[in-house]
Amino acid sequence: MDDLPKLPGNDFANRLRQKHHVPQCFKYLNGYPIPVKPICGLGGEQLNEDSIYYCTDETDAVLYDPILTYGRLRKLPAKPYRPHFVLYDQKTLKFNAFFRQAVPESPKETFRIRYVNILYFLEDDTMTVLEPVIENCGYPQGRLVRRGRILKNCLGEPYSWKDLNIGIDLEIHGYVFHVTDCDPFTKEFLLSNGIELNEMEFPPPDPAMNERSISERQNFKHHKMYPVPQDKLRKYLEYQGKVLHFDCLLDEPDQPGGERMTYKLFYFLEDDTVSIKELKENQEGRDYFPMLLRKQKLPKSWKDLPVTYPSISMELSDHEVSEYYSPRDLLVGGTIFVFGRKFLLLDCDRFTRSYYEKVLKMVQPDAVELGNREDRIPRKELPTYLGLGTPEDSIASHHSLVPKSPRKDVVTYLVNMNKFLRYGCVLDNAHPEDSIRRFVLSLSLADGTISIMESTIRNSGIRGGRFLSPKKVWKPDCNPDAPEYYTAKDFFIGAIIIVFSHRFRIVSTDLYVYRYMQAHPEMFASNAIETVRNYLLAEGHLKDDLRQAVEDDYQRYGPPPEPAPEPNDDKGVGEVDKRLQDFKLNESKMTDDTPLATLRVQSDSHPCPSPIIPDEEIKKTYHSHEHMDLSLQGQIEGEDVIKVGKSVRFEDGC
Repeated sequence: MDDLPKLPGNDFANRLRQKHHVPQCFKYLNGYPIPVKPICGLGGEQLNEDSIYYCTDETDAVLYDPILTYGRLRKLPAKPYRPHFVLYDQKTLKFNAFFRQAVPESPKETFRIRYVNILYFLEDDTMTVLEPVIENCGYPQGRLVRRGRILKNCLGEPYSWKDLNIGIDLEIHGYVFHVTDCDPFTKEFLLSNGIELNEMEFPPPDPAMNERSISERQNFKHHKMYPVPQDKLRKYLEYQGKVLHFDCLLDEPDQPGGERMTYKLFYFLEDDTVSIKELKENQEGRDYFPMLLRKQKLPKSWKDLPVTYPSISMELSDHEVSEYYSPRDLLVGGTIFVFGRKFLLLDCDRFTRSYYEKVLKMVQPDAVELGNREDRIPRKELPTYLGLGTPEDSIASHHSLVPKSPRKDVVTYLVNMNKFLRYGCVLDNAHPEDSIRRFVLSLSLADGTISIMESTIRNSGIRGGRFLSPKKVWKPDCNPDAPEYYTAKDFFIGAIIIVFSHRFRIVSTDLYVYRYMQAHPEMFASNAIETVRNYLLAEGHLKDDLRQAVEDDYQRYGPPPEPAPEPNDDKGVGEVDKRLQDFKLNESKMTDDTPLATLRVQSDSHPCPSPIIPDEEIKKTYHSHEHMDLSLQGQIEGEDVIKVGKSVRFEDGC
């Protein structure tokens, strides 16, 4: 019975219990739920802990009550639990800030500086932005941002009091508020929580408010900074029809479509205005404009405008411009600025020179001579290669709407048709599983394409076959708009070829490559030819060349002197015969009908994978596009696995 759950109906201690409700553990105080300890058990019954019979037997409970003997245990009074909203009730952090508001359609101001107060309520981590009211400011003020939690990023994280500091920018609903200062309570609160405050900043002044304060104190009028003629009518009648003529040059090679062009500049003495006329020689291929600058006064600094100048206005008046160009500023060889464009004065007419000498008492310098004008040659700029097709196809599609195939060197293709240079390669990387892989690289002399075939290795998991289809391969770190391709001069024994981030090291070659190098020595470096020659000498493929060289030396210099007899077994052996001892053929197995493909060289001195190349089958089977001729077939002889093909053989003992 003790194992039954204490549920109504399973308790046999009190079968007459009518109430089974659980006592309440919360109560509301001033509208807030507060946890309390229950003072009764189920159904309102007295708890066992509150009864003196809980710790006594059938004897007198007073005699065995430990509280009456030792007294109650003294405990330190526990601090009452205060929720977060009670602890920080009516505690607010106040920051002073400002933001800049653009005014695009006002003739008096272009922007405003508005000062606000940012309030942070600690009881519920909410924020609001209030703007102090300024009388007759012309725009609504008061509460700019409603109180609530404001997100600081797109992840949904709200601002916390830990994110606030002096000198930072707060983005709230698209406006950026810059914090400048805070009140003493905020400083004390942040410093007590370990946050270091930045230095206090002064907010920038509002130009509209400054202008308003100045206008309230006094009314002022802009004064002109340049001398104004007293009698305009007299000056007009005296200088009517008198114009100063100048030849000027505009040189803007750094601007789009800009080049060296000449113009005519006229200065009208009657009203001190300037105009610039286009010349016919500058209108070739351009729209017709008779005047580059219409008749008007030319300011020296057209960007130096007062603060009160309305930005919506497009024309300048005499009140905004401080100084205009005068005849004293126009000298041959000098430079003037026409609304940001730089003009060089080249020459002037006779009337202009006499006017400067008689009236202004100045002498104009001599004319500036320019070199002959170069003919304009249109510059063709090729577009950037986008990676679609080859760069040649991209250039062909740029020159015509209907793309044409790029031109090919037909003569070179016909001369070198079916001519290939083949090399044995291995992967040059740090992966040990790639050390047994063997490749055959074929370079087509007709079109410069490269193809790579991989040999099949039994019981290795390497399938073999075609590794790279015939295509041109770029050199690493070249310009993609004008790429450099691998050619025959880049291939030699020991060379590293990077094909689409795969590093191949050339370890072997065939006899045809050496014959091609001998026929075209101007295409290859001397060290490249030497590496191929040394390799073929080690493999025994140049026996005929050595014998021919010995015969030539014999005919030229006569028989070599016989050396002194030695006690060893090499008695009577010449120096050339000693060098050819490692290149002897297996004559016991060779007959007259034996093909050259069955010959093997008795030399194991070369440490790298070595090819055995037949001399007779080069023209038959070596230059072929069939992938079956390029694949390598393995044969097992004894303990060493030797892979023999028609042109290249690799040994695994390397």
